[in-house]
Amino acid sequence: MNKIIRVLIYLISGIFFILCAFVGYAIFTLPDVTELIDTNPTTTSFIEYRKQEAREEGKTLRIHRRWIDWQYIPKVLKRTIVVAEDAAFWVHEGIDWHEVESALRENWEEGKIVRGASTISQQTAKNLYLTPHRNIYRKLKEFLITKELESRLNKRRILEIYLNCIEMGEGIFGIRSASNIYFGKHPSQLDISEMVRLAAILPNPRQLHPNQSSPELAWRSRTILNRLRHYEFITNSQYREAKDQLQNFFDNRSVTSR
Repeated sequence: MNKIIRVLIYLISGIFFILCAFVGYAIFTLPDVTELIDTNPTTTSFIEYRKQEAREEGKTLRIHRRWIDWQYIPKVLKRTIVVAEDAAFWVHEGIDWHEVESALRENWEEGKIVRGASTISQQTAKNLYLTPHRNIYRKLKEFLITKELESRLNKRRILEIYLNCIEMGEGIFGIRSASNIYFGKHPSQLDISEMVRLAAILPNPRQLHPNQSSPELAWRSRTILNRLRHYEFITNSQYREAKDQLQNFFDNRSVTSR
């Protein structure tokens, strides 16, 4: 009996030591996010990953990315992205535990992963410093970097970086390049229906296209528009106008899966 207890103690101690080493290494290798306070990132880990991915396929990926400062991003566009991706962004501390709980419950009920719960802060951490690969170590690094971003940067700066680094299509990063490539406009010239369609592609930007109709794009676009009205980020007249524009867009294009 004593021998079994000793073995268990050694086993638990070994596991604890490995976990401590695991966490310690993750903390030791954390990036210095303070440079982001007043310096815009010239590239991201995610961009470099996509370029390497293309090289391995014998291709050269042309990157479209132009920075746009906070003050030139329309308020409605900021709000559209936030309600689409992370409605609690301004109040959580990097992790939305309510969304995590809801996602875990829904995925358990479905028996597969049907939704995630990554916040804008987590997505920013991933885009800047990590890759799409999913494993325990990467999730730990994402969590730690997210907490660093939240403690060193204010919410406005995190959102500004996110809006300039988020993947929005094949080689397209940030809302300025996306607005120009998809609509031939500066973000300040977009109407609400166009903003909504841009936000709608974010969960799957390499499959969805804001100018190519699909059932998923239609559903997400209308959901986002309804959220904008629910939170009173747009007026009733703006809502009706955008709703009509979306209706015309989807009616004039055959809604088929890509």
